[in-house]
Amino acid sequence: MKRFSKLINQLDETNKTGDKLRLLEAYFAEAPDQDRLWTMALFTHKRPKRTVTSRQLRDLCCEIAGIPDWLFEESYQTVGDLAETIALVLPESQGHSESPLHVWIQFLEELKNREEVDKKAAIRQAWQTLSKEERLVFNKLITGGFRIGVSQQLITRALATTFGLEKTAVAHRIMGNWNPWQTSFSDLMFNSDLSADLSRPYPFFLAHPVERAEDLPGERSDWQAEWKWDGIRGQLIHRQGEVFIWSRGEELVTDKFPELEAMGKAIPDGTALDGEIMPFESDRPLPFGLLQTRLGRKNVSARLLREAPVSFMAYDLLEWEGQDVRNWKLSERRKTLEGLVESHPEKKLLISQVLAAPTWTELTQIREQSREMKAEGLMLKRKDGVYETGRKRGGWWKWKIDPLTIDGVMIYAQKGHGRRANIYSDYTLAVWNGDALVPFAKAYSGLTDAEMKSVDTYVKKNTRERFGPVRTVKPGLVFEIAFEGIQESPRHKSGIALRFPRIHRWRKDKPIEEANSLEDLQHLLEKYGK
Repeated sequence: MKRFSKLINQLDETNKTGDKLRLLEAYFAEAPDQDRLWTMALFTHKRPKRTVTSRQLRDLCCEIAGIPDWLFEESYQTVGDLAETIALVLPESQGHSESPLHVWIQFLEELKNREEVDKKAAIRQAWQTLSKEERLVFNKLITGGFRIGVSQQLITRALATTFGLEKTAVAHRIMGNWNPWQTSFSDLMFNSDLSADLSRPYPFFLAHPVERAEDLPGERSDWQAEWKWDGIRGQLIHRQGEVFIWSRGEELVTDKFPELEAMGKAIPDGTALDGEIMPFESDRPLPFGLLQTRLGRKNVSARLLREAPVSFMAYDLLEWEGQDVRNWKLSERRKTLEGLVESHPEKKLLISQVLAAPTWTELTQIREQSREMKAEGLMLKRKDGVYETGRKRGGWWKWKIDPLTIDGVMIYAQKGHGRRANIYSDYTLAVWNGDALVPFAKAYSGLTDAEMKSVDTYVKKNTRERFGPVRTVKPGLVFEIAFEGIQESPRHKSGIALRFPRIHRWRKDKPIEEANSLEDLQHLLEKYGK
């Protein structure tokens, strides 16, 4: 645990990719195999299930520290993170532990079968033998709050460099449905037969943003242009009679989309498609919010299938007749994909349209229709390019349209988390409805550190009421909010929900009386929300 907690602390102290890569390489070179395996699992979201409630941990912490619950709550609101608050409040430990990470993971697993009294005694003993830094990591594991700013691609690079492996092979091996309780590091990285796991997806190829398509190398004819669809990126895989649907976040979501599973069984065995899971009906995309209703349910009812219909918009072919075809040119993969869709027509299987525009000027004009198409802009892909792994520059570019914007007044503020735990950085914005301000969005990104400190000072000087961690603030600051989409929402006081709202700029030049109105939002809803 010492080695792992030191790694986490060092990773948290740097934002430089090179530094993080070197830290991970050094760790993987020294750690025992079981710790390597669990480190991979934790960084790829395969975490142990939570076995202790937050209330149990809080109560035990207060008991050990000898403080009342209200004082813990005040500390928690200041720190902003439960695991860190507990680590800071607990008295200094009297012992030490040499147990490695995997032993502590086993400890957490065994807690689930213990009575509450035994759980408390075990956790108390653990806290007494761990240092403050180790306690923080232990608490994050036990609360399920383990998150660190390291991408899966960075883990892949570190493992590939450390053990002399191909990055694409490593990326493929750590994807899929592997279980850290049922495999070993050696089996996963060196010995496993990739074909043995029927469900295993391929690493996704990710695009870089581009501001001016004309700046791309080559001619317009070298690039395939498609709509950038607004859905959930996914892979649909049909192998040996079974269908698997994966999200880009490596979540197996087959049970959420039974109609796509049925469709997948109708396409040839040994096929893997890359595409977008989209709400779709009557030959047109539907609002993205409908898709979210499917993800939040344990069981997909017949009613939900009717109210939130989905289709799979395929735009690439990764496996064909049981063979990995990612090294084919895009033009070859596309031709085969078109043949597949033509020979196996399915209502729920769509193919992303290739946009015929001979010049960049004409393509720019087509791009301006993106909102009407319920698209986020265009995708540009080299016709002679292979299907890469991760976010590799050069082959795929996303040419997004400018976001929608609205000016809102800050009326509530809340402290953030992590490095922002001591500053008011999460804001609720409102628009005018007559003489009243109606909340319509929350935003917590887009300001510089200096601007955030200025807003924090304003909040502290102009707080009207306190509701737990939330502060009601005297209206006085106007922010321009950018967002990607808009739709009706009976759950929101304004009756409107925004997609990906964030602060575009602080409108210091604008008094609150000149902020936008609910009527302005409704006009945007009428134009872009249907």
